[in-house]
Amino acid sequence: MEAIPPTELASRVKELARQRNAVILSHNYERPEVQDVADFVGDSLGLSREAAKTPADVIVFCGVHFMAETAAILSPAKTVLLPDLAAGCSLADTITADQLREWKAAHPGAVVVSYVNTSAAVKAESDYCCTSGNAVEIVNAIPAEQEILFLPDLFLGAHVRRVTGRENIHVWLGECHVHAGITPQSLARQRAEHPGAELLVHPECGCATSVVEALSAGAIPKEGVQVLSTEGMIRRPAESGSREFIVATETGILHRLRRANPDKTFHAASDRAECQYMKMTTLPKVLRSLETMTHRVTVPDDVAAPARRALERMVAIGGNATRPVSGIAGFDPGE
Repeated sequence: MEAIPPTELASRVKELARQRNAVILSHNYERPEVQDVADFVGDSLGLSREAAKTPADVIVFCGVHFMAETAAILSPAKTVLLPDLAAGCSLADTITADQLREWKAAHPGAVVVSYVNTSAAVKAESDYCCTSGNAVEIVNAIPAEQEILFLPDLFLGAHVRRVTGRENIHVWLGECHVHAGITPQSLARQRAEHPGAELLVHPECGCATSVVEALSAGAIPKEGVQVLSTEGMIRRPAESGSREFIVATETGILHRLRRANPDKTFHAASDRAECQYMKMTTLPKVLRSLETMTHRVTVPDDVAAPARRALERMVAIGGNATRPVSGIAGFDPGE
């Protein structure tokens, strides 16, 4: 594709989206220029809900593959496009449907609770899906004597096991590669450099569940910490008297925070907390996706039906599935 000035490129994307009756959805962790052309920016569950209710015929999902699959499951009559098929998820890739079937065979009768950061095939083998915000609530809704297989995030699983006090939760040893960038040590260093700054933790996409686990374990002091959903995090700076904030999640959300709160200062908990998969989507790829109607993401009916059931159970039990993380005293439960 010829070099096109960014402003013209953005205009072309928006005009072609209008012609195609397409809605552009962007995850919070996408590149700033991709977020800026999107009709909606949010976390994976919020975007899938927008996909389900949009009157558009085409959904251009600027995110990673499992998110586009979820949109296709919840919006089977719409065309779902992913601008780059290589945009995967290191956490979702830590378990396959075959591995889950083997694990289930070793624990017959166990209830499977899967984090939303999983493939459609894994969701189809699950009894419930969950977010970091409602994982504790969903586990507490399952009878105490019932054995549980929790996957794939080892940090979120450890947090849920600690908070619920259940010994019969088996946790899959998977993790997001971005976790390596956010540690108690990196947080302590940032808090020392920015005394008085509030620490905002947004664990909805896996890259900060290690921070949640460290908080519930007492490895990180809880004073001045807010664990929030996406919209709670965007609102918090305007509600807070603090002028500075340390943000513990993938660095892409800083663009939205700074745009919504230009009078406040935001620091990444770690500059290493960057998802290479989220950054694969570029404006030229979004334009090409609309021009060629590629790459279409579909989910077979025999996979979509049980996966949809697991997702619907998540929403039914969790109510608002994007509320702040439960189980850590002192955090705002208002979302």
